[in-house]
Amino acid sequence: MEATKIKVAKLKKARIEIIPLIDVIFFLLATFVLFTLSLNRILSLPVNLPVPNPNTQTLKEEDETVILQVSAEESLFWNREPMEFGELPGRLTAYKSNVENAGKQPRIMVSNDEKAKFGQAVRVLDEIRKSGIKSFSVETTNTRATGK
Repeated sequence: MEATKIKVAKLKKARIEIIPLIDVIFFLLATFVLFTLSLNRILSLPVNLPVPNPNTQTLKEEDETVILQVSAEESLFWNREPMEFGELPGRLTAYKSNVENAGKQPRIMVSNDEKAKFGQAVRVLDEIRKSGIKSFSVETTNTRATGK
């Protein structure tokens, strides 16, 4: 009997194809370059912000602005004068009519100390709104002592 010979293919050596690898690296490089170029297109404007100076007097003597201060003990101060919360609606109405009769706009600044409760300040703002005064300011940094 004749033995049949089976031809076994020779195993090829594994090799790394460099061309597809270069294509992938080039694609990643192009993506990052385009991304960094788009970052340079974000434009900004220089802004000179005001610097607060607590040593200067912000309110002039002839200024008719009323300062309403709310303290931690839930007491109110009208231009540094203590008052009860029940007096606020009447004072606001009288102030508004006096200032409008003089041909000016009523101006109010609401201020509170660090430990004052938010609810009391909201009640003061509600009373200002109910009295018909449309413009008022809220002091965001308190540089003055309550009632002083």
